[in-house]
Amino acid sequence: MEFKLTRFAPTPSGFLHLGNLYSFLITKALADKTGAQILLRIDDLDRDRYRPEYVQDIFDTLDFMEIGFNMGPKNLHEFEQEWSQIHRMNTYMEALDEIRDRKLVFACDCTRKKIQQLDSSGYYLGHCQVRNIPLERNETCWRMDTFDTDFIKVNTYSEGIKSYTLPEDSAFFIVRKKDKLPAYQLTSVLDDVTYGVDLIVRGNDLFGSTLGQLILAQGLELDSFQQATFHHHPLLKGPKNKKLSKSEGATSIQFLRNEGKNPADVYRILGEMLGANEPIKNFEEFKGFLVL
Repeated sequence: MEFKLTRFAPTPSGFLHLGNLYSFLITKALADKTGAQILLRIDDLDRDRYRPEYVQDIFDTLDFMEIGFNMGPKNLHEFEQEWSQIHRMNTYMEALDEIRDRKLVFACDCTRKKIQQLDSSGYYLGHCQVRNIPLERNETCWRMDTFDTDFIKVNTYSEGIKSYTLPEDSAFFIVRKKDKLPAYQLTSVLDDVTYGVDLIVRGNDLFGSTLGQLILAQGLELDSFQQATFHHHPLLKGPKNKKLSKSEGATSIQFLRNEGKNPADVYRILGEMLGANEPIKNFEEFKGFLVL
């Protein structure tokens, strides 16, 4: 298989950890194998968690690990001036208008506490769908109406076209937040369409997001996203089989750099976490370990 463009899409909400690096390396390995170029696309629309030092850490990590990319900003200044999602806000807002006009969403004013009270699972199960709350009421979000969603077709890298149903924890996802700003599911789809991404590499934890985004793309008739190929990889787990977190500094690349580790040390640590029988010292050995 051959592809035109894949992407790294980190969120500057903390310092990158080994799990982020693992995903970058899988993306790069697939790009090398399929001829795809790589876009660096930083998802920075969550301004409450945005910090310039987190963006700088993305560049520092890619430089430290000698991971190149073909498109996107080369430094913090270039990112903020030209590539921030803030510069694409008109595109997002136009899409929200279209979503409203196509009657794809309903308004919801539920708090997290209320959602937990309504269902002990903590999943939002469409409580506000029949309440007919005006979409422009303050302190409401817009949720995608996924009640009648049928099987969702996903073009997978390893198994071809597969059909899935939307899990409960991904149903009725938010496309506009209570602050009236577009939500991640919408901006991610539109950015991939804008830049022409046709190979999307993600962790298994984002599989529900992929299904939701395909529903959204269908509603907006975004054919290129529906035709994109997806590869969902296993997550890199930390001690006690826990998912890595940006709040746990010991697995951050910055922490390892400050400890005096070099790229070969980082590859060795990754190899040990992945259960490799032989030490992994560089990217070529990492690619050889993967089954892609």
